[in-house]
Amino acid sequence: MTRIGIIGGHGKVALLLSELLTGEGHSVTSFIRNPGHAGDVASTGASPSVLDVEYATTAEIAEALKGHDAVVWSAGAGGGNPARTYAVDRDAAIRSMDAAVQAGVDRYVMVSYLGAGKDHGVPEDSSFFPYAEAKAAADEYLRGTGLAWTVLGPGALTDNRGSGLIDVGPSPDGGRDTSRANTAMVAAAVLDLPQTAGRTIEFRDGDLPVAAALDSQEPT
Repeated sequence: MTRIGIIGGHGKVALLLSELLTGEGHSVTSFIRNPGHAGDVASTGASPSVLDVEYATTAEIAEALKGHDAVVWSAGAGGGNPARTYAVDRDAAIRSMDAAVQAGVDRYVMVSYLGAGKDHGVPEDSSFFPYAEAKAAADEYLRGTGLAWTVLGPGALTDNRGSGLIDVGPSPDGGRDTSRANTAMVAAAVLDLPQTAGRTIEFRDGDLPVAAALDSQEPT
């Protein structure tokens, strides 16, 4: 059994992921900002733990992560407030990476998005620009750590039913959505696949079973 911490545990992807992981016999701690969300988290089989990463120090996050084998970042400010977007999606994410190092948690999975990076191409006057910038900075920082990292880049998220079928490495403008359920399946899969460490995996709903699709991608 592996002990996994999910930061942003009340998000839709995180709730689906924790249910998958606990169903596989893993122990999951879901870190949440709002104590009122504890019941939803507990219903997935995960153990809720209140930790507001926007304000938590690196040392506080490290203390919370002690004893875990892996951490998944699935948190986000939700847009609408550029300052908070940078505070959560960039700054808090980076603190969590430093905290993982301090806590001795080697495996780190980042839920990002398809097309993230310095060359994201989002215009500065777009409301999406702060998020694109924040994710680019956080993903780049993660790649420079000594952690066994994997960056996941799902396409536009939907609440469609999970098919367990994806295409890996599609063009960002290819036009296929990605269900949150499939995103959770990919996150669960890479946690069981150490060979996905050091890889950025961009994907959308597609035609190949998750395991086969992950095996088909060349390391990037």
